[in-house]
Amino acid sequence: MCGIVGYVGNRPAARILVDGLARLEYRGYDSAGIAVVHRKALRTTKAVGRVDDLRTKVGNDPSSGRTGIAHTRWATHGEPSERNAHPHTDAAGRIAVVHNGIVENAEELRAKLIADGVTLASDTDTEVLPHLIAQAVEQQDTLEAAVREALRTVEGTYGLVVLDARRPDELVVARNGSPIVLGLGDGEMFVASDVAALVRHTRQVVFLADGEIATITATGYEGSRLGPPTTVEVGDDDYDLDGHPDFLSKEIHEQPAALRRVLAGRLDTRFATSRLDGLRLDPRELRGIRRVTFLGCGSAHYAGQMGAALVEELARVPADAEQASEFRYRNPLVDPDTLYVAVSQSGETIDTLAAVEELQRKGGRVVGCVNVIGSAIARQCGAGMFIHAGPEVSVASTKAFSSMTTSFALLALLLGRVRDLSAAHGTRLVEGLRRLPDAVAEALTVEDEIAAVARRYADARSMFFLGRVRGSAVAREGAQKLKEISYVHAEAYAASELKHGPLALVDATMPCVIVVPDDELVSKNISTIEQVKARGGPVIAVTNADLPEGLADAVIRVPSVEPELDPILLGVPLQLFAYHCAAVLGRDIDKPRNLAKSVTVE
Repeated sequence: MCGIVGYVGNRPAARILVDGLARLEYRGYDSAGIAVVHRKALRTTKAVGRVDDLRTKVGNDPSSGRTGIAHTRWATHGEPSERNAHPHTDAAGRIAVVHNGIVENAEELRAKLIADGVTLASDTDTEVLPHLIAQAVEQQDTLEAAVREALRTVEGTYGLVVLDARRPDELVVARNGSPIVLGLGDGEMFVASDVAALVRHTRQVVFLADGEIATITATGYEGSRLGPPTTVEVGDDDYDLDGHPDFLSKEIHEQPAALRRVLAGRLDTRFATSRLDGLRLDPRELRGIRRVTFLGCGSAHYAGQMGAALVEELARVPADAEQASEFRYRNPLVDPDTLYVAVSQSGETIDTLAAVEELQRKGGRVVGCVNVIGSAIARQCGAGMFIHAGPEVSVASTKAFSSMTTSFALLALLLGRVRDLSAAHGTRLVEGLRRLPDAVAEALTVEDEIAAVARRYADARSMFFLGRVRGSAVAREGAQKLKEISYVHAEAYAASELKHGPLALVDATMPCVIVVPDDELVSKNISTIEQVKARGGPVIAVTNADLPEGLADAVIRVPSVEPELDPILLGVPLQLFAYHCAAVLGRDIDKPRNLAKSVTVE
């Protein structure tokens, strides 16, 4: 959730650190700070607000320090302020720490430190860490040993980097539940919570696993269980705007290319099926699956709902989607014949990772659907589907969402073809998937029309999103997008539920966005529109069907590929609608308030 950057090498560290933080701005933060070793003393600078505010304070810092750490904070303990911003130091100003995660026994540790005569300067849980390490460092031969000793008393999650002013040539890193990745340079080393901060300098990285602690110097790294470096797929250019006003606009328009990557090498024309070798399941094992359960949070959960509908429709296997954030707390029943699919763009979502671990403890079969190779969920599952959407910087998920749902269409097709889905229907769906990226590109061509609709309704205080069966999860995701980036209250309901309560809220001030696929339920959806119109409610229809002229106040049309796949297309206009509502209202589109891209703490 917060951002971490560290550097040790031959160049002045301050600019590298601040530039690295700027690459992590999308993760969500309210303050930022850096600490650099200069002449065996720490030079610490902090600022509330944006990374540019920190950059201004750092200015042309004459410090020639070659080792440093930096952090963007998203408040969990203590208000946003300079005294609560990271890095935190011990009383002597020798040990500095940046930390993502939550120290769950912080109050107990704070009380113990105060009893020992330590004066605490902040309200944060993190501040206990440098004091604990400072106490341990006097008794240990190395900084790594001191960090290890201090962490024995810590309960909770952490991704942290530790700097000792008396050891200016090294950093110590540790991970438990919050991501840390090392970047290997030429005579220099980098640390970050996300590869976005590293790819400007290197594509050779090492991901820390939970429980790992390592020491890094300019010449390399040492850790008892660290694996060899891997090469990341993305480069620095992937984090440029490429002429777009913001990353959300860029990522919405990258969806056709992203879907082509999802489908590349995975469509089997000869056997009218899909290939998902990463699942590591042979046809006999696939036939043995009696249920599929998707686990995710937010948009990943809604993608899972669309996936469950596809699996049931194409494979005739019972399927459902559950919120990963609730899964482990209800003592779930784990069925050995169920395939569990953990869904996360970042692959680091703490709730989803915890659900994976709970499933594995109970003998469940779980695979991942993630975007980031080397991420915690990918490593923990050991099998699954990479969506290859490319970096998604904006907090609101768009290309990752459509890439997930397309991956689930591939999964549903694969399961269907080892059961009762005919070759003819398989061929039809393979061709539909092949046409899908171009159809998404076509859906994006009506952006100006969607922007005009958004201008008409952006001032609404609340909106309904409605859909039946194939349109139901699309409506939920549409409402999510509007809430996330425009701050307009939105609720999503199955259209069939409208008369069971929600219709009482419909009046002339409540626009209703109704998703109408061109399927056997068109007449039912027309009836829903008429019910809303009879109460004076404005209707925005998102459809690929031929609706009666004048039925809706605004109609957003999308192309069609195949009925089972059309929900993926119907979601695209809702992304643009939310985007242009947010633009009209002057919102910070890439960094909506109170939210972060990757939720790595509960």
